[in-house]
Amino acid sequence: MSLEIKRKLFDSDHEQFRAMVRKFLQEEADPHREEWEKNGQVSREIWKRAGELGLLCPGVPEAFGGVGADFRYNAIVVEETARCTVSGLGFGLHSDIAVPYILAYGTEEQKDRYLQGCIDGSIITAIAMTEPGTGSDLQGVKTRAVKDGDEYVLNGSKTFITNGQMADLVIVVAKSGEEEGAKGVSLFLVEAGTPGFEKGKNLEKIGLKAQDTSELFFDNVRIPASNLLGEEGMGFIYLMQELAQERLQVGLIAVAGAETILEHTVNYVKERKAFGRTISSFQNTQFKLAELSAMVTQARIFADHCLELHLTKELDQVMAAKLKLMTTEMQCKVIDECLQLHGGYGYMWEYPVARAFADSRVQKIYAGTNEIMKLIIGRTLVQ
Repeated sequence: MSLEIKRKLFDSDHEQFRAMVRKFLQEEADPHREEWEKNGQVSREIWKRAGELGLLCPGVPEAFGGVGADFRYNAIVVEETARCTVSGLGFGLHSDIAVPYILAYGTEEQKDRYLQGCIDGSIITAIAMTEPGTGSDLQGVKTRAVKDGDEYVLNGSKTFITNGQMADLVIVVAKSGEEEGAKGVSLFLVEAGTPGFEKGKNLEKIGLKAQDTSELFFDNVRIPASNLLGEEGMGFIYLMQELAQERLQVGLIAVAGAETILEHTVNYVKERKAFGRTISSFQNTQFKLAELSAMVTQARIFADHCLELHLTKELDQVMAAKLKLMTTEMQCKVIDECLQLHGGYGYMWEYPVARAFADSRVQKIYAGTNEIMKLIIGRTLVQ
C-alpha cells in the first residue's frame, strides 16, 4: 500500500515527471547502491545520465540552456531521491543550493561559462561554508581572500563539504575584508585543479555512505578577480537569502524519507510473526503506526504549505526554520520507532530502515543545526 496523500500542488505534468524520476532511480541508481557505498561516492555516469533526463537544475532559464521550470520539479527530484535506497546522489545540493547562487549573483560571463555544464552533469558543484572550528557560525569563517592586483589569493580550509571529492566547481565562503562578523564575507568560484586547491580525504561517516564528503584546503590559491561571485562583502547577506530554500529542501527530504520508511514498516509488520501472530495484529503495533502516520501526515501538509509559499516567494527564514526543525525531528522519531518494529532485523544494514536510521541523523545538523533553528524562531517571539 502507499501512504502518500493526494497533493494538490502537483498537476499531471509534474506527476509524469515524478514517474520518470522514480523509474530512473529504481533502474539506474538502486542497483549500484552497494558498489557506491563501498567506493564512498557515486559514479560520474549517473550525474551525466541525470543531466540527459533534465533532472539537474530544472529551474535554470532557457537563455542558459535550462527549461525554466518551477521549483516543484526540483522538489520532485529531491523527494524521489530521498525515497530511493541510494544515499550519495548529491543532486539536491547541486541544483537547489549551489547553482542558485550562480544564477542569482553571477555575472553573465560566469553564467555562460558554468550553467550549461551544471545542467548536463559535466560540472558538479559544491559549496564550501563549514570550517573545522566554526560549524554553523558563518560569521566566524577564517578562510581569507586577499586582493592582489587583478587576483584574489585564498588561504584556509573547509570540512564536511558535500560533493567535495567530485566537485568541479566550488563556491567558497571567505573573508575578503578586515571587518568582524558578517561584514567582509564574500563568495568565490574556485575550479578543481587550480594550483594550491587540494581535496583532502573522503570523510568516513556513520551514514550517507555513498555520499562523498570532503575536506578542502586552500594554500595561496590564486583566482582571477572575475571569480568573485556577486559583490565583495555581500556574501553573508547572499547566504541568508538562499538558506530558506536549503531548509525547505531538508524538510522535503525529511518528509519523503519518513513516508518511505513508514510504508516499508507497514508492509513488514504484516509479514513478520511473533507468538504465532503477525506483528500487525498487536494493538501496540497498530497504535504506534497510527501515531507515526499522523505525525507524517501533519509534516507533509506543513511541508507542502511551505513549498507553496516558496513558489510565490513568500517563504521567510522563520517559517523555513520551523519546517526544518519540525520535519527533521519527526523524521528521526519515525524512523527510530519503525526500526523498533523491525526488531533485530531493523539493525541489519541490508534493511532500508537501518540505512535510513543512520542517514537521517545528520538532517538535524546540516543547513544550520536545529539549535540554530530554535534561536531563529525564538528571537522573533521575544522581540
